[in-house]
Amino acid sequence: QVQLVESGGGLVQAGGSLRLSCAASGSIASINAMGWYRQGSGKQRELVAVINRGGGTNYADSVKGRFTISRDSAKNTVYLQMNSLKPEDTAVYYCYAQIVPSGRSTNNYWGQGTQVTVSS
Repeated sequence: QVQLVESGGGLVQAGGSLRLSCAASGSIASINAMGWYRQGSGKQRELVAVINRGGGTNYADSVKGRFTISRDSAKNTVYLQMNSLKPEDTAVYYCYAQIVPSGRSTNNYWGQGTQVTVSS
């Protein structure tokens, strides 16, 4: 059974930094894209950043220049380094991965979510 486990959320003051991690585990043949989404209170879930298998990245305009996504393919782990955090970055952050489980077809997987709260 494939699962994603996130860590690294918490409470930080505006201007501070946090680093989120998400590790995929289980019977995995390969992983295509990995990324992060977030959902603020009363808002729709939105893409924050995504990184493909080749290392190409894409960011939401609101986080460009402040957030950096990276991955360690050997560890099946994706990271999100968040700098210069703003109160509007407060949200539940969800890890996402497009995974090919062993002997099965590609499927999309989500982590359980980790709360990030930025105080002003």
